Parts: sequence; structure tokens; C-alpha cells
Amino acid sequence: MEMVMAVFIGLALSATVGFRIFTPLLITGIFERVDWVTLSEGFSWVGSTPALIAFGAATIFEILVNYIPAVGSFMKLISTPVAALAGILLTASFIGDMNPFLEWAIAIIGGGGVATASHASLTAVKGVSDTALMGPAVSVAEDATATIAPILIFFVPVLAIVFLLGMAFIIFRLYKRFLYRKRPA
Repeated sequence: MEMVMAVFIGLALSATVGFRIFTPLLITGIFERVDWVTLSEGFSWVGSTPALIAFGAATIFEILVNYIPAVGSFMKLISTPVAALAGILLTASFIGDMNPFLEWAIAIIGGGGVATASHASLTAVKGVSDTALMGPAVSVAEDATATIAPILIFFVPVLAIVFLLGMAFIIFRLYKRFLYRKRPA
């Protein structure tokens, strides 16, 4: 049962990467540094001083960029593959006590897929919000979700399941809405 929860926590953290790529990594690193979570073997570097400095600087840069539209356009080009990699890293860092093939399959397909799907959904929402001049409000909501969700997931792990189900529902609804808009009349 512990392994199943570790998979859910890894996947839920990967989903939060869709909101802000580096914030969940920074929070995971801080929690690992103060020994509130134990990451899989080989992933303790996430809580190291150089990693925390890098994640912290990247988090600040990412937050600032989202409030500056011209610079934000450049970040959109590279953010999807980076989000996928961050999702893979977060999922793999929690599920190390299993067959390596299964571990990396879950991390790559599950973690990378969830991170990419949540990031793509949020990118679609931001595209609509920018045209409606709601970009700053959406950015504030992204910042709050990317910060609060990982902390809650660590303190109340069962929220990982709730968060994943909620994200799946939102992504499904956005996909369905997008699908019906694109059909020719």
C-alpha cells in the first residue's frame, strides 16, 4: 500500500508541474532537506544546496516571466518539454523500491504524461485568459496552486488521489470543450 501511495504522490506532484514547473521541485527539495520526506535512492540531491539554489532561482524567474508577456512567449516554447522532464523526475524520486523497468515506465509515461497534460491544459486556459485580459489573475491562481497543492500533498498524502482525480476531470472537460469547438458545422 505504501508503494501505491508513493506512486500517487509522485503523479500528483507531476500534475502540479503544469502550474509552475520549478515550484514543486523547490518544495520537494525543501521537504527532503528538512527530512519531512524521504526520496528514493539516488534522488537525495534534490534537497542539496546547489539544487535548492537552482530550483529557487528558476522558480523566481518562472514567476516573473509569467507577468511579462513578451518574455513569457519565449518560455512557452521550452516549457512543455521541461515540464515533462520535471514530472518524470518527481515521479521517479518517490517510487524507487520496485523493478527499475516498472519504475521508469511509471515515471516516464505517468509522471511525464500527467505533467504534460496539466501543462498543456493550463497553456490553453492561459491563451484564452490572455485574450480576455485575465492573464494576471490566472497567473496568481497558478502560483497559489503550484505552492499550496504540493505542500498539502506532503502533509495529507490522500489529497494526492483527490488532486489527480480533480485534474483528470478538468483536463477531460477542457478536452471535450476544445473537441466540440473544433468540429465543423
